[in-house]
Amino acid sequence: MNLAMLLEMATESGPDRIAVGAGSHGLTYRQLLHRSRALAARWRESGHANIAVLDLNTPAVPVLLFGAALAGIPFVPLNYRLTDAQLNEAVDRLAPVTVVAGSSAAQRITPRAGVEVRYTNDVLTDALSPAGEDELPFVDPDDPAVLLFTSGTTGVPKAAVLRHRHLTNYIIGTVEFWNAGEDEAILVSVPNYHIAGISSVLSSVYSGRRMVQLPAFSPEAWVELAAAQRITQAMVVPTMLGRILDVLEATGATVPALRTLSYGGGRMPRQTVERAMRLLPAVDFVNAYGLTETSSTIAVLGPQDHREALAGETPEVRARLGSVGRPVPTIEVEIRDADGAPVPHGQPGEVFVRGEQVAGEYTSHSALDREGWYPTRDRGWLDAEGYLFLDGRADDVIVRGGENISPGEIEDVLAEHPAVAEAAVVGVGDREWGERVEAVVVAAPGAVVDEPALQDWVRERLRSTRVPARIHEWTELPFNETGKLLRRKLRDELNASAQEMSR
Repeated sequence: MNLAMLLEMATESGPDRIAVGAGSHGLTYRQLLHRSRALAARWRESGHANIAVLDLNTPAVPVLLFGAALAGIPFVPLNYRLTDAQLNEAVDRLAPVTVVAGSSAAQRITPRAGVEVRYTNDVLTDALSPAGEDELPFVDPDDPAVLLFTSGTTGVPKAAVLRHRHLTNYIIGTVEFWNAGEDEAILVSVPNYHIAGISSVLSSVYSGRRMVQLPAFSPEAWVELAAAQRITQAMVVPTMLGRILDVLEATGATVPALRTLSYGGGRMPRQTVERAMRLLPAVDFVNAYGLTETSSTIAVLGPQDHREALAGETPEVRARLGSVGRPVPTIEVEIRDADGAPVPHGQPGEVFVRGEQVAGEYTSHSALDREGWYPTRDRGWLDAEGYLFLDGRADDVIVRGGENISPGEIEDVLAEHPAVAEAAVVGVGDREWGERVEAVVVAAPGAVVDEPALQDWVRERLRSTRVPARIHEWTELPFNETGKLLRRKLRDELNASAQEMSR
């Protein structure tokens, strides 16, 4: 099965239902399919190997995605937050390529052989022509459908390859076909170059849910659009959720139609989830954990899990609010030690996953082992009931005097202190210990950060080796646009500061 078949099935079930946008400005499923076919016919004639997109979230994204899918050409959304040099380096790796760009972004791409730059609005005009729409060949499910550049938080971004079969296996395995009512609408505010942006389009089409795009996130715009468009579903990253809650509390605004709010993409503070559940008691919350290389979600903490954990009578049940839930039925999860051997429940290690949706492939190589397991590079453990708890990236482990220390457990303890809104922990170079534990915290509104008091707080709850040698107060932590803590940036700044002080 290929991506185009998802749209064709939806069109057969409800050709006149609105797929994208609203009212007279919206596209029906019939129109979305026809315009995607028109683009596909033109793109096949171009001879280009890839279709890249450099634009904000707009109703054009589904047309471009399915147009590329029908043409059998990989769709490559580019991160518009990269520097011009980084963007052009990525484009060079994609040539020969058509770059579809917004009017303000097109000038960032340097004209050269093998690179055609076209404005988004001009391409959408092309899509109004039905020429050649019946001459498209069948696309092999094993062909690449989407290339996504990883965030590059630990080095040069790699281009992950997601084939049609990976993405369709994910959709069919996790989404019920045409289960959405005509009143349902999803607010897509995650960038289109993130796997959650891609999966939002595909899952919405397969379920028959109307898509509404928010071009650029701000909490005020999110709340306003959610209310105006009577949004019933949405997905946010941790930094978005906290800011949305701030706006709701400060303004008294409501999102009356919202039924389900999914979150993922980064570590979500337990306090933020509890706050959201208290502020929005009628909303079902879903924690979705996935990676680019796994075609999106591989574990889910569902609405009932959230309610049971919030009201849990035992520490084990309450702790599950800090988990990412249980693996979806089509995914196997295994926790392995440093030697690659599986470990029992409750013991931490590296998370390995396997399933038909797991690509684990890059343009340069495959990261799958011989049995199809993918090393996520996330550390975590499974409890006795199969709930998966994450504890940061394997590269984030602090090695102090030969002892491995996970920053996640220290961050959780710091975040429980009433004076702390956010916390991040890293290892800083140390002549005696190799690395020492240091923390950066953001103070809660109106609170005063007392370093010795916070150190005592950690000491009372964890072993002495976990107590940060220094606790720095910053006004904000460095996150990327998808909610991931830029731990490398944090580590570099603290190391540079330590070196400066030692001179």
